[in-house]
Amino acid sequence: MDDVVLLDAGGQAIGTAPRRSVHTRDTPLHRAFSLHLLDGAGRTLLTRRALTKATWPGVWTNSCCGHPQPREEETVAIERRLGEELGVRVRGLRCVLPDFRYRATDASGLVENELCPVWVGRIDGEPCPDPDEVAEWAWVGWDDVVTAVRAAPVVFSPWAVLAVPAMVEAGFRGD
Repeated sequence: MDDVVLLDAGGQAIGTAPRRSVHTRDTPLHRAFSLHLLDGAGRTLLTRRALTKATWPGVWTNSCCGHPQPREEETVAIERRLGEELGVRVRGLRCVLPDFRYRATDASGLVENELCPVWVGRIDGEPCPDPDEVAEWAWVGWDDVVTAVRAAPVVFSPWAVLAVPAMVEAGFRGD
């Protein structure tokens, strides 16, 4: 099963739909999550989306994103997705932007429309990404992430461009 949870304008669940069917030119609001991983040195893992991704192929973004499945706790969804996408296990998960929401249209006309809480967690070791998901990855200091997103937003996913400054405003300092 690879369904997403559809939401009304107030963020309440109103049904489900297959993930591949909802990302269109008229994407309904649905649940998602976004995760920033930190290493022992406090660096943030940035990933570049695979060129085969349907939306925003080849752009740099946060560590991992995904969709909780119906009746799946968000932390369980994060752990599941990290295993699939980056081959890692996370510890110390905490939500830093519980109400983050965005809508964006990519160059092909496909729309993302998500209530997408932003999480932070830690990993030890290096990721082993699925090449169908991640083209490249890099550990970057948080201050450098903030500077890069502000200086060159076109290089990053729209959710990263919106979330990174919101994280700073909420008091996140890369720790």
